[in-house]
Amino acid sequence: MARMSNTNCRPPTAGRIILLTAALVIGLATAGSAENPARDAVWRTIFARPAAVPEPAPSAAAQIALGHDLFHDARLSGNGTASCATCHEPERAFTDGRPKGQGMDGSILARNVPGLYDLASGKSFFWDGRAPTLTAQARFPILAEDEMAGDFPTILQRLDADAEMASRIAAAFPGAGGVTEDAILAALAAYVGSLASPATRFDRWIEGDDSALDEKERQGFALFVGKAGCVSCHGGWRFTDDGFHDIGLPGDDLGRDGRRQFKTPSLREAVHTAPYMHDGSLATMEDVVEHYTGRLIVRPSLAPTVVRNLTLSDDEKTALVAFLRTLSSENADHDPVKSVRQLVP
Repeated sequence: MARMSNTNCRPPTAGRIILLTAALVIGLATAGSAENPARDAVWRTIFARPAAVPEPAPSAAAQIALGHDLFHDARLSGNGTASCATCHEPERAFTDGRPKGQGMDGSILARNVPGLYDLASGKSFFWDGRAPTLTAQARFPILAEDEMAGDFPTILQRLDADAEMASRIAAAFPGAGGVTEDAILAALAAYVGSLASPATRFDRWIEGDDSALDEKERQGFALFVGKAGCVSCHGGWRFTDDGFHDIGLPGDDLGRDGRRQFKTPSLREAVHTAPYMHDGSLATMEDVVEHYTGRLIVRPSLAPTVVRNLTLSDDEKTALVAFLRTLSSENADHDPVKSVRQLVP
């Protein structure tokens, strides 16, 4: 199984995307036609996925497989009943289907559970970006009292008592000193970093297969990169600028630096990650589109890239949602470990 590279093809910056998009606005009603190959080339520059890369080396494969098993291991939680996969379900594109996460005691957490695909290319993590690396990200939920409520002395003791697990950790991280916090977090980061979203019909279309999208979906793409302005934040092959923006939602959560700004989520596999937004307040893609067409709370902190007073007809709304659906696969579970395990020595 070849994974998509997360380093060989970096998406353009949001500013560059806006400049490129401005040149495309005229004539977008014919999106995807063969009549303007120069315009198609610009779209491919913005949206084409990175080239496939070789299978991971055996040492990396061992770390990914170990990380997968730790991701599903309830011994990382305080009471031994919850794992990372409790909230990040593979069949839901590593979300949980709830508006907001749920703690081990049944309490409702502050924010929606984000998906985990394509995070190896991310610049920061969590809705407020407080973790700078995947390794740092892995530590937060394990120790959080309202999430897994774990503590590493207990976790290390549990795993070290498991001879097979201790042996796997030592083999995956030789010279790291056996069962350590650093080794556990590195394994989790290796696994999460291996989660690459699958190619979809949109990818086939952007690479030149005109039959991959129908007329309605192509109309939706034209709106996405034109009138609706979605591309200003959802550009690049992952459909995110990795930035933080106030998009006019109600609520008391002040987000990043108290500015009501939250990380732009990827739109990859979004069909499987409902409900949407940092607070899970929008149940469907149709609700998301409605939010941007008249339901924004306009305030000084509102992102300048959000189109004010956006008006879309019912047909345009339908077309935009139809396009957004082309960014998801039919089956959300694309766990690489099924193929990676055979590479482990």
